[in-house]
Amino acid sequence: MPSSPERRAAQAVDALRHGWPLAFQDGPTLLPVETAIARQASAPRMLVSAARAATLKLANQREAAVPHAPVLIRGGEPFDLAQALPIADPALDLGNPFKGPFKAETLDWDDTARAAMELARIAGILPAFLVNPADAGEAHTLEATDLAAYTDAGALKVITRARLPVAASEDSEIIAFRSTADTREHIALIIGKQSGDREPLVRLHSECLTGDVLGSLKCDCGPQLDAAIAAMDKHAREDGGWGAVLYMRQEGRGIGLINKLRAYRLQDQGFDTVDANNRLGLPDEARDFPTAARMLELIGATSIRLLTNNPAKVKSLERAGITVSERVQHQLPDNPYNAKYLATKRDRSGHLLL
Repeated sequence: MPSSPERRAAQAVDALRHGWPLAFQDGPTLLPVETAIARQASAPRMLVSAARAATLKLANQREAAVPHAPVLIRGGEPFDLAQALPIADPALDLGNPFKGPFKAETLDWDDTARAAMELARIAGILPAFLVNPADAGEAHTLEATDLAAYTDAGALKVITRARLPVAASEDSEIIAFRSTADTREHIALIIGKQSGDREPLVRLHSECLTGDVLGSLKCDCGPQLDAAIAAMDKHAREDGGWGAVLYMRQEGRGIGLINKLRAYRLQDQGFDTVDANNRLGLPDEARDFPTAARMLELIGATSIRLLTNNPAKVKSLERAGITVSERVQHQLPDNPYNAKYLATKRDRSGHLLL
């Protein structure tokens, strides 16, 4: 494999989106169930998440009992894609209530399985694979360790910057960041006159198409973004300070837009936001805080005041070398559509909502 680890990992993400199999060196070949283009493929075993295995009533089996670990399952007959998709997608449970029986088997390539699950999350697809399928087509070859190169925050660079007056603050600038190992492009919006002598007021804001652009009432993302920019503009005008909104391309707390909408569908069935993500086999928190810390380093803001109600953000930035001198409360009123969501963030995710 002459290509670099970061290139192989980036190509693996692209392969998963296109439905091509991954062949891990000295390991299995895995075909993504959701996107697979080899419609005739079949395999005696599947790789699923621990949460999905629990839904399939396998959590009482020793091989499926480790929390958050991938689970290897076998059925009475080989899995084809028509059978595998309802096993992978919890949104299809009501239409396909009878599955199995399945047996969890010992997984002796755990690091590879975990890498595959993480690559699926980055690709924004369901974390489920046919294992060593027949008729899967040509596979992309990589190593499990390639993933570390893809997620290396140190590869992030400033690409360009420009003046960008916005409605809430005419005195602002936009900075664009790109990584050689990642297709995501993050931005920082600088409000006021940047100064190395003053700690900036900072907001880490994860992209939310439904809230930021469409005005969704299911979350508080759009109002939080607007309020953060307004607070920074006030800080700049009245106190001579400055602020930075880091707009991170990590939709759905890191699970991607499509999977976030799948979680919304499960919420309509009565699951809260944490259980909906877990039922999909995805973490309820998968955001990339080291990349946010790298962005702050690149703009010269290693000591900040952070606008957040989430103590985990403070701890994550501090672990990455950023000094958070103050957590500034950032709370907005709820509405009938997001009250349960905000309560879940408080009760299950540790947010400090007053």
